[in-house]
Amino acid sequence: QVRLVESGGGLVQAGGSLRLSCAASGITVSIRTMGWYRQAPGKQRELVATITSGRSTNYADSVKGRFTISRDNVKNTVYLQMNSLKPEDTAVYYCRGQDLPRVYWGQGTQVTVSS
Repeated sequence: QVRLVESGGGLVQAGGSLRLSCAASGITVSIRTMGWYRQAPGKQRELVATITSGRSTNYADSVKGRFTISRDNVKNTVYLQMNSLKPEDTAVYYCRGQDLPRVYWGQGTQVTVSS
């Protein structure tokens, strides 16, 4: 059974930082494409960042240069370091694990950035 458990969300002022964690079980993050997505109220869920088994990364244009996705193979955990946060980054952030054809999602963690 695959479980993805996000943590690290919260309330932060604009310009601040947060680090999200996604602890995985039942799926090995080092050999799968893992990602972070977000969904703001009234909007569709959108890609934030992904990391492949070869550590290639991809970012949404809106977060390039501010967010960094990484993973710890020993802890089987994926991280999203978020710096220079903006109010428009406010959303529920979801961890996604890809083991095609299956895709797995965490329950999400709320990030709120105040102006």
